[in-house]
Amino acid sequence: MFHKILWLSLAGAGGTLARFGLSGLVQKFSSNSSFPCATATVNFAGCFLAGLFLVFFENRQVIPAEARVFIFAGFMGAFTTFSAFVMETGELARSANWTYVAVNILVQNVLGFTALLAGITTGRRLI
Repeated sequence: MFHKILWLSLAGAGGTLARFGLSGLVQKFSSNSSFPCATATVNFAGCFLAGLFLVFFENRQVIPAEARVFIFAGFMGAFTTFSAFVMETGELARSANWTYVAVNILVQNVLGFTALLAGITTGRRLI
Protein backbone atom coordinates (compact mmCIF):
# COMPACT_ATOMS: atom_id res chain seq x y z
CA MET A 1 0.00 0.00 0.00
CA PHE A 2 2.86 2.38 0.79
CA HIS A 3 4.25 1.95 -2.74
CA LYS A 4 0.89 2.83 -4.29
CA ILE A 5 0.62 5.98 -2.21
CA LEU A 6 4.21 6.89 -3.07
CA TRP A 7 3.62 6.46 -6.82
CA LEU A 8 0.36 8.39 -6.63
CA SER A 9 2.12 11.19 -4.74
CA LEU A 10 4.96 11.31 -7.26
CA ALA A 11 2.50 11.41 -10.16
CA GLY A 12 0.60 14.20 -8.41
CA ALA A 13 3.82 16.13 -7.85
CA GLY A 14 4.62 15.71 -11.55
CA GLY A 15 1.20 17.05 -12.52
CA THR A 16 1.60 19.99 -10.17
CA LEU A 17 5.02 20.85 -11.58
CA ALA A 18 3.75 20.49 -15.15
CA ARG A 19 0.85 22.83 -14.38
CA PHE A 20 3.18 25.34 -12.75
CA GLY A 21 5.61 25.21 -15.68
CA LEU A 22 3.00 25.50 -18.41
CA SER A 23 1.14 28.27 -16.56
CA GLY A 24 4.35 30.21 -16.10
CA LEU A 25 5.27 29.86 -19.75
CA VAL A 26 1.86 31.05 -20.91
CA GLN A 27 1.90 33.95 -18.43
CA LYS A 28 5.12 35.24 -20.03
CA PHE A 29 3.39 35.56 -23.39
CA SER A 30 -0.02 36.73 -22.19
CA SER A 31 0.78 39.09 -19.34
CA ASN A 32 -1.19 41.93 -20.97
CA SER A 33 -4.40 39.90 -21.19
CA SER A 34 -7.25 40.08 -18.67
CA PHE A 35 -8.42 36.65 -19.81
CA PRO A 36 -7.03 33.74 -17.73
CA CYS A 37 -4.95 32.38 -20.61
CA ALA A 38 -2.72 30.22 -18.42
CA THR A 39 -5.61 28.39 -16.76
CA ALA A 40 -7.42 27.96 -20.06
CA THR A 41 -4.27 26.57 -21.68
CA VAL A 42 -3.73 24.11 -18.83
CA ASN A 43 -7.37 23.01 -18.99
CA PHE A 44 -7.28 22.56 -22.76
CA ALA A 45 -3.95 20.70 -22.55
CA GLY A 46 -5.37 18.51 -19.78
CA CYS A 47 -8.43 17.69 -21.86
CA PHE A 48 -6.23 16.85 -24.85
CA LEU A 49 -3.96 14.63 -22.74
CA ALA A 50 -6.93 12.93 -21.08
CA GLY A 51 -8.41 12.09 -24.46
CA LEU A 52 -5.05 10.95 -25.81
CA PHE A 53 -4.37 8.73 -22.79
CA LEU A 54 -7.90 7.35 -22.82
CA VAL A 55 -7.69 6.24 -26.46
CA PHE A 56 -4.17 4.94 -26.04
CA PHE A 57 -5.12 2.89 -22.99
CA GLU A 58 -8.32 1.56 -24.57
CA ASN A 59 -6.67 0.48 -27.81
CA ARG A 60 -3.22 -0.62 -26.74
CA GLN A 61 -3.81 -2.16 -23.31
CA VAL A 62 -0.07 -1.75 -22.68
CA ILE A 63 -0.40 0.17 -19.45
CA PRO A 64 -1.58 -1.81 -16.40
CA ALA A 65 -4.79 -0.61 -14.73
CA GLU A 66 -2.89 0.44 -11.62
CA ALA A 67 -0.61 2.70 -13.68
CA ARG A 68 -3.67 4.29 -15.26
CA VAL A 69 -4.84 5.32 -11.80
CA PHE A 70 -1.48 6.98 -11.16
CA ILE A 71 -1.68 8.83 -14.48
CA PHE A 72 -5.32 9.92 -14.27
CA ALA A 73 -5.82 10.43 -10.52
CA GLY A 74 -2.24 11.45 -9.76
CA PHE A 75 -0.75 13.35 -12.67
CA MET A 76 -3.94 14.51 -14.40
CA GLY A 77 -5.72 15.18 -11.09
CA ALA A 78 -2.95 17.55 -10.06
CA PHE A 79 -2.52 19.00 -13.55
CA THR A 80 -6.21 19.83 -14.00
CA THR A 81 -9.51 18.53 -12.71
CA PHE A 82 -11.25 20.22 -15.61
CA SER A 83 -10.09 17.37 -17.83
CA ALA A 84 -11.95 14.90 -15.59
CA PHE A 85 -15.13 16.95 -15.92
CA VAL A 86 -14.80 17.08 -19.71
CA MET A 87 -13.91 13.39 -19.95
CA GLU A 88 -16.92 12.36 -17.86
CA THR A 89 -19.18 14.61 -19.92
CA GLY A 90 -17.69 13.03 -23.05
CA GLU A 91 -18.53 9.57 -21.73
CA LEU A 92 -22.11 10.68 -21.17
CA ALA A 93 -22.19 12.01 -24.74
CA ARG A 94 -20.71 8.76 -26.10
CA SER A 95 -23.58 6.90 -24.48
CA ALA A 96 -26.01 9.46 -26.00
CA ASN A 97 -27.25 10.47 -22.57
CA TRP A 98 -27.89 14.05 -23.68
CA THR A 99 -29.99 15.00 -20.67
CA TYR A 100 -27.14 14.13 -18.33
CA VAL A 101 -24.66 15.90 -20.62
CA ALA A 102 -26.67 19.11 -20.34
CA VAL A 103 -27.31 18.69 -16.61
CA ASN A 104 -23.64 17.95 -15.92
CA ILE A 105 -22.47 21.02 -17.83
CA LEU A 106 -25.09 23.26 -16.27
CA VAL A 107 -24.81 21.95 -12.71
CA GLN A 108 -21.02 21.85 -12.57
CA ASN A 109 -20.64 25.36 -13.98
CA VAL A 110 -23.52 27.07 -12.20
CA LEU A 111 -23.02 25.35 -8.85
CA GLY A 112 -19.25 25.67 -9.14
CA PHE A 113 -19.55 29.41 -9.67
CA THR A 114 -22.16 29.64 -6.90
CA ALA A 115 -19.85 27.73 -4.53
CA LEU A 116 -17.03 30.11 -5.42
CA LEU A 117 -19.22 33.11 -4.57
CA ALA A 118 -20.37 31.42 -1.36
CA GLY A 119 -16.75 30.75 -0.38
CA ILE A 120 -15.82 34.36 -1.08
CA THR A 121 -18.77 35.62 0.93
CA THR A 122 -18.02 33.26 3.83
CA GLY A 123 -14.34 34.15 3.77
CA ARG A 124 -15.10 37.87 3.82
CA ARG A 125 -17.43 37.43 6.79
CA LEU A 126 -14.84 35.45 8.71
CA ILE A 127 -12.11 38.04 8.22
